[in-house]
Amino acid sequence: MTAEEFYKELASFNIFLTDLQKAQFERYFELLVDWNEKINLTAITEKSEVYLKHFYDSVAPILYGCVFDSSVKILDIGAGAGFPSLPMKILFPDLQVTIIDSLNKRIIFLTELSKMLGLENVTLLHGRAEDFGQNPLYREQFDLVTARAVARLSVLSELTLPFLKKNGQLLSLKASQFEEELSDAKRAIAVLGAKFDREIAYELPNGDERHIAVITKKKETPKKYPRKAGTPNKQPIH
Repeated sequence: MTAEEFYKELASFNIFLTDLQKAQFERYFELLVDWNEKINLTAITEKSEVYLKHFYDSVAPILYGCVFDSSVKILDIGAGAGFPSLPMKILFPDLQVTIIDSLNKRIIFLTELSKMLGLENVTLLHGRAEDFGQNPLYREQFDLVTARAVARLSVLSELTLPFLKKNGQLLSLKASQFEEELSDAKRAIAVLGAKFDREIAYELPNGDERHIAVITKKKETPKKYPRKAGTPNKQPIH
């Protein structure tokens, strides 16, 4: 997918990029490739693949109607090189984005990226989601939590749902179908005060299948969750 094809695809959803936004995506690509030589950010570095599999895929929650208010507070867990939250931020500059990542090198990259792209209202936190999830500054403070290929839903639910306000939503971006994952995660989702809302299935312009699991928080998460760092992964809620 060339940059021009990316713009055309967005236009088909009635999203028309300004020259500034086009320049931001181009600069994003350049910085990603440049920094990737120093730290491992992504295995995908060919320009057409970055535009397709990182940029287009990251903005899918906007294209398919999950993010319809352009000023909501979004938390991105394990964003790595900033996906999906920062491409969404380029489209909707008023989004308030917070990113938690456990690797400080990635936070340094994201700090530089945000500065070079002129992105405001981006908060970058180095640490574990389990620790921040027990911090009242972040717990139950967000309208949306996004996570792209971070963990199985049974684990991901515990890492993400404590951060959501009541009626907030977890958007879990998955490459493959997740019926089995969802079946495994049903108890965890319920215990944590949420319910599975819907699945959005779509294809990238090259035909690759993608899925978004939308999980809505219905009530306060019990105080004991998230458990200490590492525990959700080792002992998922069943």
